Amino acid sequence: MDKNKLKKIYKRLYRRFGPQHWWPGDSPFEVAASAILTQNTNWGNVEKAIANLKRAGAMSAYGIHRMPAEKLAELIRPSGYFNIKAGRLKEFVKFLAGQYNGKIEDMACEETDVLREKLLGIRGIGPETADSILLYALGKPVFVIDAYTKRALSRHGLLPPDESYERFQGLFHSSLDADTALFNEYHALFVALGKNFCRPRPACDACPLNGGGPGKNGPAA
Repeated sequence: MDKNKLKKIYKRLYRRFGPQHWWPGDSPFEVAASAILTQNTNWGNVEKAIANLKRAGAMSAYGIHRMPAEKLAELIRPSGYFNIKAGRLKEFVKFLAGQYNGKIEDMACEETDVLREKLLGIRGIGPETADSILLYALGKPVFVIDAYTKRALSRHGLLPPDESYERFQGLFHSSLDADTALFNEYHALFVALGKNFCRPRPACDACPLNGGGPGKNGPAA
């Protein structure tokens, strides 16, 4: 693949949407918790669950650890699958307590590959959630692949839609510098693209990757 394609796509998206200021959160722990809560739901629902946790004084590893699972599930009900997600949050704080004295900031000293394997060993945390924690909570240069990214890249012929998470991620890791700020912004821009244009029923004519909107120069890929 021409490595410049991903750079062209980034420039088009940035011109169209501008900086996204992701991932919103007041602390690394909040970012990690919201990465777990956002599984199979939208960000608006996660915000409601986060607000409930904050009002209850439970937006911390200790707060979630000491809270009964039933109450935790009720607080995060807006995020959907709340019983399952309460269990996943409990597993995550158990992991923090067991290996990092309950401090997510202590995780940042680990090598990225080692830390990723540890995160993937936590029940309920898959590649997308693990990489979101690595990138957004810990500042590690790991590209997050989600449904928006896969859909856009496959529609522009970079990879078939059924290719693995690792193949899609490999495109970015092999074509771009390992730059945390770039990976952060780029992934957030794919989310903006997916929400506004590259939906299941796409708005291709207006899509910035097809020359729609400002800076019309034809398809970027």
